Amino acid sequence: MGNLNAGTPRSDKLAQIEEREWDLVVIGGGITGAGAAQQAARRGWKVLLIEQCDFSWGTSSRSSKLVHGGLRYLKEGDIKTTLHCVRERQRLMREAPDLIESQSFLFADCTGRKPGRWLFQVGLVIYDLMAGQRSHFYAPLNEVQALAPGLAPSLLRGAMVFTDAKTDDARLVWRVLMEAQRDGAIVVNYAQAQSLQNAAGRVSGLVVKDVISGQSYPVRAKTIINATGAWADRLRTGVGGKPMLRPLRGSHLVVPFWRLPVAQSISLMHPKDGRPVFLYPWEGATLVGTTDLDHHGDLDVEASITQAEVDYLIEAVNDQFPGAALTQADVTACYAGVRPVVGDATGDASKAARDHAVLDESGLITLAGGKLTTFRLMAQDALALAAPYVGKTFSPDDEALFTPPADLNPHWSAFVRHRLAARYGYRAQALTHNACDADLQTIPGTNTVWLELSIAAKYESVLHLDDLLLRRTRLGILLPRGGMEHLARIRELCEPHLQWGNDGWTAQIARYQALITAHYQLPTAKPEVHAS
Repeated sequence: MGNLNAGTPRSDKLAQIEEREWDLVVIGGGITGAGAAQQAARRGWKVLLIEQCDFSWGTSSRSSKLVHGGLRYLKEGDIKTTLHCVRERQRLMREAPDLIESQSFLFADCTGRKPGRWLFQVGLVIYDLMAGQRSHFYAPLNEVQALAPGLAPSLLRGAMVFTDAKTDDARLVWRVLMEAQRDGAIVVNYAQAQSLQNAAGRVSGLVVKDVISGQSYPVRAKTIINATGAWADRLRTGVGGKPMLRPLRGSHLVVPFWRLPVAQSISLMHPKDGRPVFLYPWEGATLVGTTDLDHHGDLDVEASITQAEVDYLIEAVNDQFPGAALTQADVTACYAGVRPVVGDATGDASKAARDHAVLDESGLITLAGGKLTTFRLMAQDALALAAPYVGKTFSPDDEALFTPPADLNPHWSAFVRHRLAARYGYRAQALTHNACDADLQTIPGTNTVWLELSIAAKYESVLHLDDLLLRRTRLGILLPRGGMEHLARIRELCEPHLQWGNDGWTAQIARYQALITAHYQLPTAKPEVHAS
């Protein structure tokens, strides 16, 4: 039984990938690829997953962190997407309640602003019926300040309150990858698909390049799932596919919780253009997002927020909380991701359909679009097309995604037990049983405990400092200057496992500082940093 640990050296994993013929190779280590690998491995398929950068490097670590039911898609008449999202949200909250957390949302009802109270409430009734629950209510003006102190958009007369969910998106990817490996999948980061191989008119394998060493490996595969997100069209050119994706950039601000303390998630339509914006408590900070803009930049360069987007999001906050008088000086960090939306680059980007597409092009199964919330359904659609190439039957099922975690030390606080169960799932007890009190202290300004760093360094395929601080933990966006003031302690905890040495740490810190400055702080005239 495989697992995500340092016991299998990366070199051994790479050697394995050319020794056998794989039933399925998944290209892409975001939530879409992770879901496909997990669903296939659980069915006994021989599965290899490769990712050209780090796991969840792209959209899946830079989303809005919401596992939501797609309420906004009801307005667009997309009932199917909303229904799928609601049902999958409920499933995830049942199976991983520590990681997929319920979040109350509040939408201010203002005279003359759309959507009006009654139209919004009709949508909420449908939303709750889909979920098999009643969680929404209308809060009159005298109750709004208790729910959201300081909320004061013009002509406020009350608020609609409803329930959705949030998560740590990168940790969700990691939990799914843990389950895939538990069922025998091999997963390798910094392994790039260089070219596809064809035989008898269909895809028969690929050449994989180890980005770290530069060595290439021929890999035989019965079929391949292209789950590369915004990069999917690039891979499809190898089978004559025509472009079908519209890359959209979504950008976010991170603000210290003390500067913008909200217990509810505040949902609004931006006063400038009517697009949806959220601000909500997340990981000990307050997150503000998102924009929805066509992204024309190089996909191999990390996306960055623009000054116009910063101004747009701050304007949204100050419209709802005029007393906060939020400015750029209050922003701890920012980040941007690129969504692979299926469709052409016409019309309002915020209204582009979010359903997914799955294509079979000569044995290359492309899975693109969709929502983080529906990754399980997307994976099953792709496997249904892949199964004939593998020589197996396939039928969708409702089996649990996650193995339940064992009980943790009852002497630990409820917060710590909740935190560790969320991050490590069924492995939480094995990975944390030797933890001491100092390990379980939180890092100031965050909900992260120090233990998470050493576990990541030892067990979670960390090859670069940004893997550790931007994805295995989220310190790079939760703390000012990317958490650089904690590097001495971080190095002390992680060096026994990473063994980078003085020169290695010097290089990693320089790489990390350049990355943070260029792509995770407010816009400046700094150079772009390419992924490597």
